[in-house]
Amino acid sequence: MSISESVPYLLLDAIRSAHSDPERLARVQRRRLHNLVRHARIASPFYRHHYRQLPPRVGEIGDLPVLDKPTLMSRFDDWVTDPDVTLEDLRNNFLSRGECVGQLYLGRYLVMTTSGTTGEPAVLLQDRLSWRVYNIVGRTRPQPVVRRIDLAALARRGMRTAALFATGGHFGAVTLAERARRLSPLLADRTRVLSVLRPVGELVAELNEFQPTLLSGYPSVFVLLAAEQRAGRLRIEPVHILCAGELFTPAMREAVTSTFGCPVTEGYAATEVPGLAIECIHGFLHVNSDWYILEPVDSDRRPVPPGVQSDSVLVTNLSNRIQPIIRYDLGDRVTLQPHSCTCGSPFPVVAVEGRTNDVLSFEDADHQSVPILPLALGSVIEETPGVHRFQAIGTGSRGLTVRLDVDKGATRSEVEREVERRVREFLGSQGVTDVTITCTSEAPRQEPRSGKLRQVLRA
Repeated sequence: MSISESVPYLLLDAIRSAHSDPERLARVQRRRLHNLVRHARIASPFYRHHYRQLPPRVGEIGDLPVLDKPTLMSRFDDWVTDPDVTLEDLRNNFLSRGECVGQLYLGRYLVMTTSGTTGEPAVLLQDRLSWRVYNIVGRTRPQPVVRRIDLAALARRGMRTAALFATGGHFGAVTLAERARRLSPLLADRTRVLSVLRPVGELVAELNEFQPTLLSGYPSVFVLLAAEQRAGRLRIEPVHILCAGELFTPAMREAVTSTFGCPVTEGYAATEVPGLAIECIHGFLHVNSDWYILEPVDSDRRPVPPGVQSDSVLVTNLSNRIQPIIRYDLGDRVTLQPHSCTCGSPFPVVAVEGRTNDVLSFEDADHQSVPILPLALGSVIEETPGVHRFQAIGTGSRGLTVRLDVDKGATRSEVEREVERRVREFLGSQGVTDVTITCTSEAPRQEPRSGKLRQVLRA
C-alpha cells in the first residue's frame, strides 16, 4: 500500500480539498482520472479491449466512451482487475450466504448488490482504498451539519445507532453497517440494523427498547415512524437523522423534522459511488468531486450545462481499483447548480430528482389500514430467483398487480408462483392476509418523462 492510500494521508487530503478552490479540485480530479484509466487499461481485460483505439493519454473525460450496467455485468470477469474474482464464485459461494454480509470476499473486497431499478441488479466490489475514501469523506464533509447536533444530549445519552433498511441480501447500506459492526466491538453493541421488512409494530417496539440517538434509513421509513411518534406509539428522542435512497420532498422533511425535533441530513449516493454527495448546513447537496465525477447528460448522453436538468447522469468513482466505474450511466435526473453555495464549500451543488415510489396501504383482518413500505416490498420481489425487472401496483386496499420481466432461461410460471408466495408471506408478516396478487407478463412501464422505472406505485 502506498502512502497516498494510508488513512492519515487520505484524511489530510480530504480536509485540504474541503478548504480548496474549484481550480485545484479540477486538477486533482484530472490526475486521479488519468491514474484510474491507466490502471484499468493495464489490469482489466474489458477496459484494455474497450479503450484499445484511444490515445495513450486521454485528455478529457468526455473522450472516454459511456458504459452501462448491462454491458459491464455481461463481461463481469473481464471487468474486474483481480483474476481471482469470478461472478460464478461470488454468486454460488458468497452472495447466496446471508452470514457473509459485511465480510470481505477473498479477505480483500467488500461486496454489495444494487437494486434492480433499471433491470438486473449489479454485483459491485469495493477495495480497501474505495472503502477508506467513502468513510473519510463521510466523516469529514458533514462537519458543519454535525455542529447543529445536540452534542451534549449525545454525550449524556450515548451513541446508539439504528440503521433501518431492507435486509435479506448484500444491499449497500446494510453491508456497510454490518462491516462497521464487525470492525468494532464497541459499535457492534451500539449499532442495530433493523429490517424494514418487519411489521411496523415490531420496529416501533424495538426502537422504543433500544432508544437510538442516531438514525439512518429511507425517507419513507421516517415519514412512517413520524406518524407513529405523533400517535404516541413510538417514543424516541433522536439527535440526528440521515436519509438516503429515495426522493425526500420538502413536505416529507417537514413532517420528520417537526416530529422528532432534530437535524435531518440528506445524502445522495449509489452502490457504484457510495460517497457521492452530502448535504450542507443550508440544505444543498455537494458532490465530493475530488473522488467522484458527476456528469449530467441529455438523452443522447451529451453534456448539459449547469442549471439545466439532465435526462441521465454519468458517474466515475476515482477510488475503486478492483472494479473501475468510469462514465457509468446511473440513470438519475440531476441539475448541477451554476452558482456556488453560501456555505463556503468549493464542491459543486447538485439537485436530484429522486425515486418516487409510493407507500401502499392494505387492510388487515380488522379492516385497519396497514402501510407497506415500497423498498421493503420491492426487495422481496427483486430477490426472487428469476426476476429480471418488476413493477408492483397497488389496486385498492386488497389488490396487488405485479408486472414481471423474467430472466432468460427462467420458467415464467415458476417465477410467478414464487413471487406470489414470497409476497403473500411478506404481507402476512405485516398482518395483511386477504390480498389478491396478480402476476402478469405485461412489461414494467417507465415514466415517459424521466425514463425511470417506478417499481412500487398506487394505481
